[in-house]
Amino acid sequence: MTMPHTFLLRILVAALLGGAIGMERGLRAKEAGFRTHFLVALGAALFMILSAHGFADVAFSESHRLDVSRIAAQVVSGIGFIGAGTIIFQRHAVHGLTTAAGLWVTAAIGMAAGAGLYVIAAFATALVLLGLEVLNGLLPSVGHRTVSVSLPNDDGASLHCLLDRLHAEGLKVLTFSTAPEGQRLGVKMELRSTRPLSTDQLLQWLTSLDGLSVEGIE
Repeated sequence: MTMPHTFLLRILVAALLGGAIGMERGLRAKEAGFRTHFLVALGAALFMILSAHGFADVAFSESHRLDVSRIAAQVVSGIGFIGAGTIIFQRHAVHGLTTAAGLWVTAAIGMAAGAGLYVIAAFATALVLLGLEVLNGLLPSVGHRTVSVSLPNDDGASLHCLLDRLHAEGLKVLTFSTAPEGQRLGVKMELRSTRPLSTDQLLQWLTSLDGLSVEGIE
């Protein structure tokens, strides 16, 4: 296999692995989904290849040397700007940290694939999916959840009905905020569960309610 084909394979593997993580995030209705993770991993792999091999024609000498790792090093700090865009501070609570961390590790996976470390990149992707999806179902948690839903904008009747049903299900609403969205009402709530409840169970219960659309659970 010629060198250009090897580089193309590295970029392809990075994009596929990043896309796998992005699909999971997209199914969870997170801010950053398939396209974002796909592009982050692809870009990280491209920067890694450029950093390691993009200066092969530069003349080196004892008095003139270039640090070819500098471009790859900037990916680590640069991805922080994208991750920061997914973090929201609202009502003294921080949201989106998991998505931001997912983008950060996706960039690392893309860099590993760009360096030709396919096994490490694939293994890291498997661990990420294990932590995000499998363990989330095996280890139901009792604690805070941030839920974003959309309801019919009917002068608060649907909202009051939802709050009553949440209370009946053992879910305490700590805080909530609303934002009109045309004929719909966007609601973001901080919930505390009084019993073990996985994200899948909460999502299934919410989607069973008439007129309610789930936009995200953190």
